[in-house]
Amino acid sequence: MRSPASKPSGTLRQSWPRRVGVALFEFHDLGAGDHRWTEAFPVLAELRPHLTLDTFRAVAKEAEPEGLRFTVCFEPGGPVGVAGWRVMTTTYSDRKLHIDDLVVARSHRGHGVGSALLSHLRGRAVELRCTAIDLDSRVHRHDAHRFYLRERYDISAHHFLLELGHQPSE
Repeated sequence: MRSPASKPSGTLRQSWPRRVGVALFEFHDLGAGDHRWTEAFPVLAELRPHLTLDTFRAVAKEAEPEGLRFTVCFEPGGPVGVAGWRVMTTTYSDRKLHIDDLVVARSHRGHGVGSALLSHLRGRAVELRCTAIDLDSRVHRHDAHRFYLRERYDISAHHFLLELGHQPSE
């Protein structure tokens, strides 16, 4: 059994073009230091407004050894969606792809970007021999809940959180 920090074997493609309707989306995995974050970060910041580009890079760099990856959906005009995800093994669902972040630029919601990102991640999960995909969504994100239910995701658990009251070290 693999630990959550272990990396899957095999070579993964770094770019996938995919046509959805009339739009052509390309998916690129971006590491923490990738220069394209200058363009892509404002999309992620719509979901994570507490982050700056510098704090994001620090968090992403620290989490890379834990398996965190970011896939960015690009249209010809630039980035329109971001997914942060990792593969982990748990006693509950064996090997799964966990989505940490999924956001579509406000200007592109309702145009198939979110569905395309989830479809792309499903392909990656199959390629990586995962048995499930899961994610957490904050309780106040009702539009996101409707979207996930429309995409055939089930509400299967409650997520509990205990805030410890200190700021992470910089």
